[in-house]
Amino acid sequence: MSRPDRASEVLVRAPELAAEIAAASGARRPRLLDVRWRLDRPEGRIDYLDGHIPGAVYVDLERELAAVGSPEGGRHPLPALADLQAAARRWGLNDGDRVVVYDDNEGVPAARAWWLLRRHGVDVRVLDGGLRAWVRAGFRLQRSDAAPRRGQISLTDAGGADVASIDDAATAPQRGVLIDARAPQHYRGTVPGLDPAAGHIPGAVNVPTVAHIGADGLLRDAGEIAAHLSGIGIRDDTDVVVYCNSGVASMHSALALAHAGIAARVFVGSWSQWSRSPGRAIAVGASPDAVISAV
Repeated sequence: MSRPDRASEVLVRAPELAAEIAAASGARRPRLLDVRWRLDRPEGRIDYLDGHIPGAVYVDLERELAAVGSPEGGRHPLPALADLQAAARRWGLNDGDRVVVYDDNEGVPAARAWWLLRRHGVDVRVLDGGLRAWVRAGFRLQRSDAAPRRGQISLTDAGGADVASIDDAATAPQRGVLIDARAPQHYRGTVPGLDPAAGHIPGAVNVPTVAHIGADGLLRDAGEIAAHLSGIGIRDDTDVVVYCNSGVASMHSALALAHAGIAARVFVGSWSQWSRSPGRAIAVGASPDAVISAV
């Protein structure tokens, strides 16, 4: 797999973004996408209307960054290219635009937009620290809806080099490292979730995506992330597959790895697909292979 973009090309800090906005106009102005979403409050438009970065357009993760889920395919499957392109045009995007995505939830939903747009040829970055960092830096918010002129962007066909199938996830521990990006209690199977079984894919190591986020809400330094990952055998040439509950948090982990110069594939169906696939093994406990049963 090719090496991902360097750290400076996947993130932008609030003061840098404000300077870009102030210095640019018209077509040269960064296009801002507000991706408010939480598992317990998936509709983020109300929060968006209450205050967003001036000029930002609201993006609906459930309806625009995912296809309708099915039990066998997971809760947040990838949208079809035509559907994502139609959404991007509704957001006002054109070819050659520089795009910045953000949220108010540790960068996790914004990373879903980053991952999808980047793989289809868009120059896109995540606002480090999101809306909170913008407000903390003293920049103003806008309280109105945005109705951009329809864009004409043409997304490229991404292929599948950055996507792992369910079978890829099953064999990933033998080829490299399989990362479970969920909270420890979900990895260990000690608490029930939204899926029919609890536990993790055998051989997966638990690296919660929140481990990549500092106390200030910013992504940790690239060297710090790389050093942490080296402790579980990950180098910049390691075959890495990441999964989570339903393909959202895992894309934030892919962002963190890209920040550190490490490529990763995402098993998009994640646990929501694995736990509904008859015959798949399930490990329960704190170690990668723990106590194993079957779906």
